[in-house]
Amino acid sequence: MSEVVHPPESVYNLIPKEDVHTQKPPRYMSKYRSTVVLEKTLTKDAMRTMGPAKVEVPSPDKYLKKHSKEPKLPEKTQCSKEARHTCTVKKPAVPARTDNPPMGIRTKRDFIKTATVVPMKPQPTCVDSSKGHKQLLEKSGLLPKYIKKKHYGEVPEYLQQRNEEERRAQEEYDNFVKEQREQGAMKHLSDEERQAVLEGLKKNWDQLHHEFQGLSVVTDTMTKKSRKERLEVAMKQLESNISLFERFKTIYIPNN
Repeated sequence: MSEVVHPPESVYNLIPKEDVHTQKPPRYMSKYRSTVVLEKTLTKDAMRTMGPAKVEVPSPDKYLKKHSKEPKLPEKTQCSKEARHTCTVKKPAVPARTDNPPMGIRTKRDFIKTATVVPMKPQPTCVDSSKGHKQLLEKSGLLPKYIKKKHYGEVPEYLQQRNEEERRAQEEYDNFVKEQREQGAMKHLSDEERQAVLEGLKKNWDQLHHEFQGLSVVTDTMTKKSRKERLEVAMKQLESNISLFERFKTIYIPNN
């Protein structure tokens, strides 16, 4: 059985307490409420029935009759018949055979004279299907019209000019190399000499790289900075020389 817990006794409990009534805030009402209600009544409430609310009921006397939709000619009246037989303006008389035609008007005889010209030749066509489909022979690709051109099979002028420039440049280069050989100013390196020079360049690069690796990480003085820049420039020059010797097999050097 649970024990009843009483609140602690105090003198302040003897003072009567006033009832505190909390007043609720007014209910939120949107200012667009009237507009929304009006739109709803206009769009939804108007179509609650099946179709429009008020429809004119057709009369049983207005049923569709036979030939009622066919176009009808206007009814003939007595006035229209009289107007057809009465003519107020007379046509001009028929010209006689001996009369000359007026200037600028072509007669039937003139038309026959101009029409008796050389007839137009039909364009050659070819039929390419069993159903009779045809097209012009010139556009079909069967007519050898390109081989009948004046310059057919000849090398174009721009290719001839390009070939001539290449031939002239090659001749100038060959003559220059020949003159340099005759003067002894150029010497051709053999494969053994080129390989030896290449190994020497790589050895020098290894030495510079070893020296570069031994530099201090912090370059706080001008001496360290200049030494590092000098090593970088020398290594870059050696790398370009090594790539040059590896790329070209034929190398000429001056004798002096």
